Amino acid sequence: MKKYILLACTGLALLSCERFRNKDQKQNQTERIVSVSKQHTEIMYALGAVQNMVAVDVSSTYPEAAKKLPTVGYHRALSLEGLVAAKPTMIIHDGPASIGPEHVVRQLEQLKIPMKQFSVNGSTLDSTKLLFQEMGQYFHREKQADSLSQKLEKEMQQALTKAKTYTQKPKVLIIHYGQANNVYLVMTGKSTAAKMVDWAGGTMAVEGDRGMKQLSAEVVAKSNPDVILLTDFGYDKLGSKQKISELPGVSATNAFKNGRIYRVEEHDLVYLGPRTGQNVLALQKLIHENGAVQ
Repeated sequence: MKKYILLACTGLALLSCERFRNKDQKQNQTERIVSVSKQHTEIMYALGAVQNMVAVDVSSTYPEAAKKLPTVGYHRALSLEGLVAAKPTMIIHDGPASIGPEHVVRQLEQLKIPMKQFSVNGSTLDSTKLLFQEMGQYFHREKQADSLSQKLEKEMQQALTKAKTYTQKPKVLIIHYGQANNVYLVMTGKSTAAKMVDWAGGTMAVEGDRGMKQLSAEVVAKSNPDVILLTDFGYDKLGSKQKISELPGVSATNAFKNGRIYRVEEHDLVYLGPRTGQNVLALQKLIHENGAVQ
């Protein structure tokens, strides 16, 4: 018991220095929810079901309001101290493969902190709408869940109809900076982003057995994309066209030569949710119409 009291005190000190230095404003509420899933965090905000949310993991970056909450670490590298300090009555996650490390999960179980995983994984458009419904029922926001499903359906129909009008399918390379391992990666045809590129009327430049693979000059040269999308953290970290050109193989691509490298938000590409339809429409502007960076 003394050990956990010490951890809680340490966690409180750590949370006072959380990423946006905002203090927890929900101290008087009996239910205290921590979301360690970026997909679920966005859906909860869209449902209007965040009055009891007290903390999130660092990947929960949408909407902007989520950034104002204390963080408890990356969902696969959670901080026990941060979690204990948040005093959660419920931790929402999206599956055992997405939450860790293992010893922290075991300690949470020993502390008897309830953890909630919804039965639907939200990896396809149909299952995402089912996830809206399941979460809507859980939070008593059924009407809001229906509205989200209708909006997603309408916007996706617009995007798919528009995709049929394009005569070419540009080859798209998506480069992502992996903060957990401090490396640049490329997304493959197995990723959620690949589905969105396909719906937008493009084709992924890189295939693979997993959703991402390490960036290399060989991989980039072989793919020679028409368009490169660089996710926000990596784009901002580099900060200039010159620095971007120094990424392995990038300067030799058609995308670089034609000035077709765009900044995109990571949270727009890595999971399906309430804004997927509008995100696909935005992708269409980038890859087909030389649109402004979204």
